[in-house]
Amino acid sequence: MYEFAVTPAVTQIRRRGVEIADVTAGSLGAELELEPGDRIMRVNGRTVRDYLDFRFQASGETDLVIDIRKRTGEDWELNIERDEAEDFGLSFEQIVPRQCANECLFCFCKGNPETARPSLFVRDEDVRLSFLYGNYTTLTSISEDEMRRVIEQRLSPQYVSVHATDLEVRAYLLGVDKARADITAKMRQMLDAGIEIHAQVVLCPEINDSEILRRTIYDLAELHPRVRSVAIVPLGLTRYLNDARLTPVTAEFCRRTISEVSLIQDDLRARLGTTFAFLGDEIYLRAGRPVPARKHYGDYPQIEDGIGMVRSFANDFALLMRRLERRPLRNPEKLFGTIMTGTLFAPVLRRHLERMNRQLHTRLQVVAVENEYFGGDVSVAGLLTGGDFSLASEQVLGEFAIIPRAALKSDEPVMLDGMRFEELQEEFDVPLYAHDFASFASALDSELGRTREEVIGEAA
Repeated sequence: MYEFAVTPAVTQIRRRGVEIADVTAGSLGAELELEPGDRIMRVNGRTVRDYLDFRFQASGETDLVIDIRKRTGEDWELNIERDEAEDFGLSFEQIVPRQCANECLFCFCKGNPETARPSLFVRDEDVRLSFLYGNYTTLTSISEDEMRRVIEQRLSPQYVSVHATDLEVRAYLLGVDKARADITAKMRQMLDAGIEIHAQVVLCPEINDSEILRRTIYDLAELHPRVRSVAIVPLGLTRYLNDARLTPVTAEFCRRTISEVSLIQDDLRARLGTTFAFLGDEIYLRAGRPVPARKHYGDYPQIEDGIGMVRSFANDFALLMRRLERRPLRNPEKLFGTIMTGTLFAPVLRRHLERMNRQLHTRLQVVAVENEYFGGDVSVAGLLTGGDFSLASEQVLGEFAIIPRAALKSDEPVMLDGMRFEELQEEFDVPLYAHDFASFASALDSELGRTREEVIGEAA
């Protein structure tokens, strides 16, 4: 029924130790004369591979022997006595991701234009990044050493892309053979060691939907509460991902999925006391259906995967409105501007801002920005680019414009097409801001009259 290609595991050459990137003045690290560019090689005789190793091996230890390779090439051995809670004041080089060896049908990296930022082509499959940032791994090629590390260092929770518990379907989706696709023993080893797992299903019409999805949810529910939740998110197709095996997600497909999964959710709430299997917000929005109530999401276990973001926004907006009704804005007439977002979220945002305009006498409009860069059915705000915002700049009304903070990198003001925030500012005739909800709420009490340098600094 299904065909697959076997791809060899990806290996990479890595320098020994972990490099120090910065040393806080006056810290223990500074007293030890550690400098940026030095590498920590071992702690108490144990090899250090990255900063997670260093922090794990040094945590709680008062007597330490640390082997350092100075940036000059000189080797030092430091014998240290410290208070248990005393921090070294060190920051380290970023972890180089272990790369994925699968050939997933739906891999978003395959849907990038050639001009995309190089980092967008990195397909990571790294249990460390799963623990640190909630990145998903498939566990198809996790080594015994990595498994030991997850368990020893308590790298919990782990986020696992399961997609289907039917091995034939999973192998087909991942582009691997059935032996590699079977991660049952690996998951059980983690779960038996107390490592929690949050699972993900990228829902591909006519492949892992309907009965396959029902079986996947119930198979994983058998492992609850050690498997804490399942996030079900729709396939995203760009104009560059032209695979005849993939069927686009339609509004009708989303409505059918909601109907099918709602019955499962009702059953699991009765049995487990939790919704457990959550549909991505995008499925509700594409279907034209309201997102569930706050109670449905519990503690929002996978909100970063787009599970409950719309509900969280609606609740936060309601709280903001109540606060502003008690303490009115000083200068509501100054809030005459445009908020730009993706076409998927634009109707939701527009409804809320229209309420604000009516009750508080602000003048805020929403511009739904088409994603010309990726094309296809990509419609979320976080994948908009500088070029997309630039093309939509003529629709801006008022004295300022706001783009979603999610469209910028987390660590610098640059967008997916490589355009920097300050370059985008040059394309606008009014001051341009980058906000998430929290910073937008704070800005409502300000004059929104900061300098361009302050705006750029805020985006950074």
